[in-house]
Amino acid sequence: MQSIGGDMPSNPFRGRANARLPPEVNRILFVRNLPFKITTEELYDLFGRYGAIRQIRKGNTKDTRGTAFVVYEDIYDAKNACDNLSGFHVMDRYLIVLYFQPHKQAKKAHLEKQQQDIDRMKAKFNVSGKESDAAKKR
Repeated sequence: MQSIGGDMPSNPFRGRANARLPPEVNRILFVRNLPFKITTEELYDLFGRYGAIRQIRKGNTKDTRGTAFVVYEDIYDAKNACDNLSGFHVMDRYLIVLYFQPHKQAKKAHLEKQQQDIDRMKAKFNVSGKESDAAKKR
C-alpha cells in the first residue's frame, strides 16, 4: 500500500467547536472502490492517520466487496479524512470516500417496498400497467 508522507496530518478544525459544517457531514464514512485484497488492518492504518476510529466494517459479500464503513470518534476527524482520502490512490485504485447518508438509504428501501406493493397489487388484480386495448381503440 502506498503511504502518505509525514506524520498524522494536522486537523484544521481541532479546537473550533463553533465551526459550521455542511449538513451531510457526519462521523460515518462510506468508502467505495476499495481493492478486494486490502485488509482491515491496512484500512485502520490508512484512515487512522486522521483521528481515532471507533469501528471499520468491511464488505465481505459479493454485493458489498470493495466497500467499507469507517466510523470516527470525532466528526472533524471524519471530515478531514473524507477531504484528504477521496480520490487517494491505493493498490491501483482510486478511493471514493463519501459521508454515510442514512436517510437516503431509508428512502431507497421505502421506494423498493412501494414498488413491491404495486407489483403485488397488479398481480392480484391482473393489471399490466399498460394502456388497455379498449382505450387504444377510442
